[in-house]
Amino acid sequence: MTVGAIVLAAGASRRFGDEPKQLAPLDGAPLLEHALAAVAGVDPRVVVLGHAADEIIAAVDLHGARPVVCREWEEGQAASLRCGIAAVGDVDAALIVLGDQPGLTSAAVAAILAAGPTARATYDGAPGHPVLLGRDLLARAGELRGDTGFRGLLGGTREVELGDLADPADIDTREELARR
Repeated sequence: MTVGAIVLAAGASRRFGDEPKQLAPLDGAPLLEHALAAVAGVDPRVVVLGHAADEIIAAVDLHGARPVVCREWEEGQAASLRCGIAAVGDVDAALIVLGDQPGLTSAAVAAILAAGPTARATYDGAPGHPVLLGRDLLARAGELRGDTGFRGLLGGTREVELGDLADPADIDTREELARR
């Protein structure tokens, strides 16, 4: 089974302030690098960028991920997902990762991949990321609109508890980053 990874990092980080949060330093590296490092063992892998794409490409070690610029990034997460799915190519499943989830680990990635072909992470029973989408769901990407992604299509999906393997928190504000 061929599995690709799609790291979503296209947003403008409006709640974060005047610099792209993808570039904010955390433990000696830009925030985005942490998620990219967690999926470094998955091939193929792409990182979907939008706002400040050139600046991010120049400053972040992409850990071998191919950068893809989503021209429609302002439409929301659905546009980024469609762009990433098209870019990752002909795969049996795609792992969807948030670029602002620095607590994701390679162990959590391995656990969700082992549960495939379709599975979603939970943390203490609450749904989160990453999400592994099999071909049947990938084929429905054209139905997505706005900023909700596949959430409405995941009913009955196998859940994998990752609370002991990763931190589910994503970083939206400078205050959240400071608490890390």
